[in-house]
Parts: sequence; structure tokens; C-alpha cells
Amino acid sequence: MNLSQDPETVAARRYTIMNLVRIVAIAAAALGIGIARDAFPGPYPLGVVLAVAGVAGFFFGPYILVKRWKARDNEG
Repeated sequence: MNLSQDPETVAARRYTIMNLVRIVAIAAAALGIGIARDAFPGPYPLGVVLAVAGVAGFFFGPYILVKRWKARDNEG
């Protein structure tokens, strides 16, 4: 068994990736809200898009990753 294919290593790596996706999504949402409320410089539409994308990424990003990982695991 290859160390990189160890189930515990794979699970730990995937858990870390899922949490990084959530952290980046929260940062994007916070930045977007800050831009939309004029706390940070930038156009209002960019702030709204970042805020919506950040919230969507927080809730749906890990779900999409899990679906892709399960499909890849079921291939072979």
C-alpha cells in the first residue's frame, strides 16, 4: 500500500481541503460585505457578487468536493 493512498492520509487531506474552502469562502463573503458597505474600496456590484459567491461557496463548495471525491473513489 502506497503511503499517499493510505485511507487515513486521504481523509485527513480531504478534511483539510474542505476546511480551507470554507475559510476562503468566509473571507470572500466578508470582503464582499465590506466592499458593499464602503468599508473597503471597490465597486458595489463587486461586493455583492463576492458576498453571494462566498456564502454559496461556504455552503455548497464542500458538498461539490465530496460528490467529486465519491465519484472518483467509485470509479476504481
